[in-house]
Amino acid sequence: MDDVALPRATVEKIVKEVLPKDMRLGTNTLDMLLECCTEFIQLVYTEANTMSEEEKKSTINPEHVVRALDSLGFSSLLDEVNAFLKEVKDTDQKRSLKRQDSKAAEHNQMSEEEQIALQKKLFADARARTLSCALPESAVTPDLPATA
Repeated sequence: MDDVALPRATVEKIVKEVLPKDMRLGTNTLDMLLECCTEFIQLVYTEANTMSEEEKKSTINPEHVVRALDSLGFSSLLDEVNAFLKEVKDTDQKRSLKRQDSKAAEHNQMSEEEQIALQKKLFADARARTLSCALPESAVTPDLPATA
């Protein structure tokens, strides 16, 4: 993981947003900050990965990261991390509900008769596809004239 690094421009932008307007960031300082951030992420990742492996999980979950931060002594960050995690989960849930509502709205725009007709058409199409795979084409479409 030695060749892994955070995007320099992104880190610089974040630091500039936090620094007072009249303060500048030296190149060496930015390099050192990038190394520290990368090391911190690798440290948390390694601990979270160990925890996920102990649970025989193949994916690191947010809960593993929270526990890793606590285990490594970064419990002062947990309130902010948990608040952010809750925000992400709420956003995902809202997105999911919005998709479900959209699908339900599409479904409800058709009358019951239209829905039944659509269902019959879908069944007929599926039956035709199934028959066309199982039988020669002439057996499925007998109305068509034979070509010479």
